Amino acid sequence: MSISNFIIIAVLVLLWGCSGNQKVQQLESKNGFAVIVAPAANEKEATFAGGCFWAVQEAMIELKGVHKVISGYAGGTIKNPTYQDLQSQSSGHAEAVQVYYDPSVISFETLCKAFFYVHDPTQVDRQGADLGPEYRSIAFFRSPAEYRIISGMIHRLEQTDFKSRTIATEILPFEVIYPAETEHQDYYQRNQGNSYIRNVSRPKVMKLRSEMPEMIKSEYLK
Repeated sequence: MSISNFIIIAVLVLLWGCSGNQKVQQLESKNGFAVIVAPAANEKEATFAGGCFWAVQEAMIELKGVHKVISGYAGGTIKNPTYQDLQSQSSGHAEAVQVYYDPSVISFETLCKAFFYVHDPTQVDRQGADLGPEYRSIAFFRSPAEYRIISGMIHRLEQTDFKSRTIATEILPFEVIYPAETEHQDYYQRNQGNSYIRNVSRPKVMKLRSEMPEMIKSEYLK
């Protein structure tokens, strides 16, 4: 192989690698799990559970003003649960995401709006074919103001988008979120060919892009 051909191939491999990973977050990990980090000085946190976290994590990271989204487990009782614990339905936790965002760019209310768009909040202990309490809908609040925003939005949505249907989303005070395994972080971006991602997760993400195009980062609309 000539030097020129080697250089061309090396460049193509480098570009392929960059393009394939440019939308994958650089998250800290330890012992096979992501690390829940403290927010930066200009960040706030929000936590939601809306079915499989693969779609919810992707939907949230696409929003302007969102810096990082970590998939995890929240709303249950046992400490440091694993994915297998949730599948056994013994932990009480739901698949959830921790959102780190800049409140000067995106508000908690807008995050809540996105959350309700990216899943069906009228379903109890399920999202479509995903059955069980680990897939239930939960909006966590960290202050009385956030509680009022969530409850007010639920009331409005029951009068408009979900008319004649009751929203089943639980409103719970935030206590703790345990990080999910590394393999579940950015699963959507790293598994584009997966049939579940194509048939279940992608329609949810595309719905959010359609409903809130003004809030989607430009690189996701190309």
